[in-house]
Amino acid sequence: MSSSNKMNFLWLMLTVLVFCALVKLGFWQNSRALEKELRLARIEQLKSQNPLSLQQVNLLAVNENINDMPVLIEGVFDELTTFLLDNQVNKGRLGYRVYQVLMAEQYAVLVNLGWVQGSINRQELPKIKPLSGKHYIHGNVRLIEVGIQLQEQVFSDVQWPLRIQQVELDKFSTLINRKLLPFVIYVEKNSEVGFEKNWQPIVMPPEKHRAYAFQWFSLAIAWIILMVWAKFGARKKSENNQNNNSPLKKEA
Repeated sequence: MSSSNKMNFLWLMLTVLVFCALVKLGFWQNSRALEKELRLARIEQLKSQNPLSLQQVNLLAVNENINDMPVLIEGVFDELTTFLLDNQVNKGRLGYRVYQVLMAEQYAVLVNLGWVQGSINRQELPKIKPLSGKHYIHGNVRLIEVGIQLQEQVFSDVQWPLRIQQVELDKFSTLINRKLLPFVIYVEKNSEVGFEKNWQPIVMPPEKHRAYAFQWFSLAIAWIILMVWAKFGARKKSENNQNNNSPLKKEA
């Protein structure tokens, strides 16, 4: 393969690979928008549904999607086990989400009680009063997805309340010697139980995903135009310059 053909091949491969990557990102954002739209529609539909018990939700979890289902629970909070989820921002303020274990029926379930503001001093945890005694909890089921972890959570010297970086139910179960249900209950916003309720089932709306998709598709088109110009436009300009500087043209 000649040097010219090799350069053409590399140019073609680079153009196609980058174009395909940009288009793939655009389609991915579109699919995320569709997922969010379907979930929002489902949340609206579930609002008209009667709240379920933990036993009903646990049975449905085998065959159905239980995310966002409404629940009504009567249980007793374990005031000794309080978890503080770190790095939770609310209106520009850094704080924590407060979780406590609720014993309801024959189950133990982790409950998100809301947000509290943190201290400027990172070594100082917020002073909160854990809930105790029997409570009626109106809320919604939420399945927890463990994100990318830069460092694994290791609980060796445990002091309560316990600062955590992610909700990991299996590790928490081992820590408290009780099997937690594989989901978390988020207390509904108008409940007087707990702290400031600022959670959203969907953080990024579908419209934003579609805007990102448009940006990726636009970049893909711009990339093709740029590469075609770089290949053929620059060559044509070089040829014109050579023609203008040729000896025959100068003699004329």
